[in-house]
Amino acid sequence: MPETILLDAEERMEKAVSVLKSELAKIRTGRASALLLEHILVDYYGVPTPIPQMSSVSVPEARMLVIKPYDRSMLKEVEKAILASNLGITPTNDGQVIRIVFPPLTEERRKELAKQVSKYGEDAKVAIRNIRRDANEQLKKLEKDKVISEDDLKDYMDEVQELTDKYIEKIDQVVEEKEKDIMTI
Repeated sequence: MPETILLDAEERMEKAVSVLKSELAKIRTGRASALLLEHILVDYYGVPTPIPQMSSVSVPEARMLVIKPYDRSMLKEVEKAILASNLGITPTNDGQVIRIVFPPLTEERRKELAKQVSKYGEDAKVAIRNIRRDANEQLKKLEKDKVISEDDLKDYMDEVQELTDKYIEKIDQVVEEKEKDIMTI
C-alpha cells in the first residue's frame, strides 16, 4: 500500500511537470512554433477546433508560420481566430495560406516573459510540494493505523522527499531552458 502512494505521487509530479511544459509552450519566444496555435480554437462547422487539427502548419523560417487550412473556405475563420487571440501578431492572408511573421521581441518584453516563466515554475513547485504533503499525510495515516512501522514511515517519507527533490530539479531545468530561449536574441 505505501508503494501505491509513492507511485501515485510520482505520477502526479510527472503530470505537474508536463502541465508546466505545455504552459511554457504557449509563451512566444521570438521564434515561430506551431505550439503557439494549439490553444487557438476556430469554429469549424460548429465545433471549436484547434488550428493544428484543421490545417497544416509549417515553419519555413525561424520567425514565420505558414498555415494552410485543409478546407480553404476556413481561411477567414482561422484569420479571425488568430486576431482574436492574445498573441499580439497580425496574420496575412493571400487567399491560399495564412502567414504569421513574428517580430523580434524587445528587451522589456523579454524580461516580462522571463518573469512569467518564473511564475509558472513557482506554481509547478507549489503543486509538487502539495503532492509531497498529501503523500506524507497518507503515509502517516498508515503508520497511525498500524499498517506500517515508525521506521518504515521514515523510510517512505525519505523516498517522497527524494521524489520531490528530483521533480523540483526537473522544473528548474525546464524553466531555465525557457528563460534562456526567451533571452536569446
